[in-house]
Amino acid sequence: MRLSELMSALGPTGLTEIALLIFLAVFVAVAVRAWRAGPGEQDRNARLPLDDGEVQS
Repeated sequence: MRLSELMSALGPTGLTEIALLIFLAVFVAVAVRAWRAGPGEQDRNARLPLDDGEVQS
């Protein structure tokens, strides 16, 4: 089955559902990563927008 046949068989509703599932999977992955981050990593990530590029050890 070619991709064009698959796309026409799905229709707009099927494509919308696939997009929603992809979004949900990415959202859950980001939420789990944020939840599992330790306090040190959270503090470091919170300072990223203000970081001037100096490397800290």
